[in-house]
Amino acid sequence: MTESNERRLLTPDEYLAAQRSPEFVELKRRFRRFAFPMTVAFLTWYLLYVLLSTYAPDFMATEVFGNVNLGILFGLLQFVTTFAITHLYVAHADKNTDPIADEMRTRLEHHEYAGPGTGTSSEGATRA
Repeated sequence: MTESNERRLLTPDEYLAAQRSPEFVELKRRFRRFAFPMTVAFLTWYLLYVLLSTYAPDFMATEVFGNVNLGILFGLLQFVTTFAITHLYVAHADKNTDPIADEMRTRLEHHEYAGPGTGTSSEGATRA
């Protein structure tokens, strides 16, 4: 490979500088503001389903139409909820976290987090 085509490996200091950057702090904040409440909401919904199935079997056996009861509907809604959360996360990430992550990746690839005195050393790690 020619010198211009070689990628200099990132140093641990560059990764640490990126991790300490305001952009990374904001990235973590945006991710957590979505992930934690959504996780709590889904686990609460799942726990409610399990508790109703265990302690309210008569309620869950309530027929909605034909042989379909509330237990079956709530069980199927668990799958619907999972797909809905996935869709919401993808939309959230596309709008709120991916732009920051893409910018940080570009800055890392251009070694903009390198401190003073960082040469073209090939020590460190990189993603291929």
